Order: sequence, then C-alpha cells, then structure tokens
Amino acid sequence: MKSAETLTVRTLNRATLARQMLLARQSVTPLAAIERLVGLQAQWPKPPFIGLWTRLPKFRREDLCGLLQTRRAVRGTMMRGTIFVTSTRDYVRFRAALQPLLTRGLQSVLRKRLDGFDVDAVVRTARGIFEEQPRTFDQVRDLLVSRYPTADERAMGYAARMLLPLIQVPTNAQWGFPAVAQFGLAETWLDQPLARDQGPRALVLRYLAALGPASVADAQTWSGFQGLKEVFESLRPKLRAFRDERGRELFDLPRAPRPAEDTPAPVRFLPDFDNLILGHDDRRRAIADRHRPAVFLSALRVTQTFLIDGFVAGTWKIDRKKSKATLSIAPFGTVPNEARAALVEEGEKLVRFAEPDGETFDVRVGKNGARRG
Repeated sequence: MKSAETLTVRTLNRATLARQMLLARQSVTPLAAIERLVGLQAQWPKPPFIGLWTRLPKFRREDLCGLLQTRRAVRGTMMRGTIFVTSTRDYVRFRAALQPLLTRGLQSVLRKRLDGFDVDAVVRTARGIFEEQPRTFDQVRDLLVSRYPTADERAMGYAARMLLPLIQVPTNAQWGFPAVAQFGLAETWLDQPLARDQGPRALVLRYLAALGPASVADAQTWSGFQGLKEVFESLRPKLRAFRDERGRELFDLPRAPRPAEDTPAPVRFLPDFDNLILGHDDRRRAIADRHRPAVFLSALRVTQTFLIDGFVAGTWKIDRKKSKATLSIAPFGTVPNEARAALVEEGEKLVRFAEPDGETFDVRVGKNGARRG
C-alpha cells in the first residue's frame, strides 16, 4: 500500500491561504466569498467587513450592508457557538445540524444553574417573545423575569440564545449593527423554515474546501463538534489522505488547490477572530507557537494580525483622536525593507477603509519604524 504524502507546514500554509483568498484577492461577489469561507466570525460588527476587504478587490462597506439588509446574508450563532456572518443559504442549511453542539455548550457553561428553572418552558416562552417582534436581550430577559421571577435571569437569556435559531437584525449603523442589536427568530426573519438536521457530513466537506487539508481534530476545533472521526471515515473514499510533519493524518478534497510551498504570499491584514487563525487545532500553518500569546488574549479574544510570507508576523490596531486615524503595526521581529514598504502601502488602504469618516490618516510600524500620513 502506497504511503501517504507528507505535507510540510509551508505547504499547508499555502494551501490554506489559497482557499482563504489570501494569496491573491479574488474577483468573486461578496456573497460567493462568504460561502467559500463558510462564514466569517463576527462577535463584533466590523471584523467581517475587514475580512472581506482583505480578500476581495474593490470591496465596499455597502456591499456587505446590502447583503444583510436584503437578508441574503445573516449574523447569528453558528460554529463553536460563536457569532458568524454567513450566507442565508448556509444558515438555513446548517443551523439545525449545529444545534447538538450548541446544546452541549449551554450545558457545559451553565451546569447546575440550569436546575433552577424549566429550560423547555423558558425556551418556549422566549420563542413566543421573539415571534412577536425582534427584541434586544435586555428586553427579552426582562420579559422572562416577569414570567419566571425566581429563576436566574442571565441563565434564562443564555438558554434562549443557544437553543433558539436567532438572527441579529441589521440597521443603518455604519457597520451594519448597533452596539446593542435586536434579535429575531430565524424562521420569521427569513420567512422560511430551517433545513432538517442532516448531521455534520456536508459541513465537513465545506470545511475541507475552505480550510483543508485538515485532521479530524482540526475540523472538531473549527466546528465545535465532537466525535467526527466516524464522519471522516465515512467520507474517506471521497477524500485524499496525507500526513503532516508530525505524522498526523490529514484529509482533503482530491481536486482542491495545494500550491507549491514557495508560492509568493503577499502582505495581508487580518481582523480579530479571522478564519485563518482559528480554523485548525494545529495552528502552526498560520502562526508559530512562540507568537500565540501575543495573539490569543484574555477573555477568549483573538486580536488583529498581519501576514508576511503567509505567516502571522505581528499585530495591529487603529486609534482615533478626533478626525485623525492612526494604524499602529507591531511586528514580532525585524521586518525586511520590502515587506515594510508593503505593510505601509497596504496599511494606508486599510486605515482609510476601517475609518471612513476620518480626515487624516497615519501608519506607524514599530516604535521607530516607517511613518506616513
């Protein structure tokens, strides 16, 4: 039997960059990009916009706002029990399949706090509240407390959030949503039923297309599912198997792109919680282990990063003082002159996109690095 081909970390890096549209900006529609990526994580409103800007040529903020307003894209709880922007088609197709992991997540977080009330009754009541009209969770919790005055207010709200398919309602806010968004019941908001739970098989195939080659552990980390080994085994005849440098088995779609490891990779800026950073259990294909503490912060935050030669090479942030916006770039080490110039050039475009109402702009690299305004 022929042994599986071994893929180096750099080969895995280039394969993932190609599928994540980070080797070159791809001339596809924003909706097609969202589906190709199987969504973008969206705890905060702005990151999906930056995630699309860094992947698509001529992407405009209005492009995603329009998809959300016309209900072709939605923002709701999906993989890992976190908030994603996905296409409406993917939300309808996959939301029910994700419910078992959301239920498990609820139980692991609340534990004995769930014993203080009838979860099924509370969720039924919450469903009725959302069916009446979209509401903020402060409003929903107040209504639940009026019905169940002795129950844990926060626990009831969290149960509703995890056990009901809810969509955040977009507004005319600059990045699509206000700081405190309203939620609506998905079936009501979209005026269509959700697909029945078909299990994770189709989602695994979409994951491999977006983030493969990958191991079973990688897919479980990305999705939040447990016990995917049987799913991969059932798919094995359709997949190609590889090994990584540590000998772990990886799976991939046979015809998916796997560019050579010396394929050039441009400078790219990534938002908080980007797919490239969070798509695998073994994250060495995107970020060296020694740099992870600077990226994975307290309270489960994953900060903004930039890539040089395809790998995370530092972090960035934007500060506003009145009408002036400053992009500060913090490299992990020395940045070659050519990469520094590319960072500044790309950074100038980013800060203007991310702060559209600014009047003056500045880009700074490191403590004593390049500066342009």
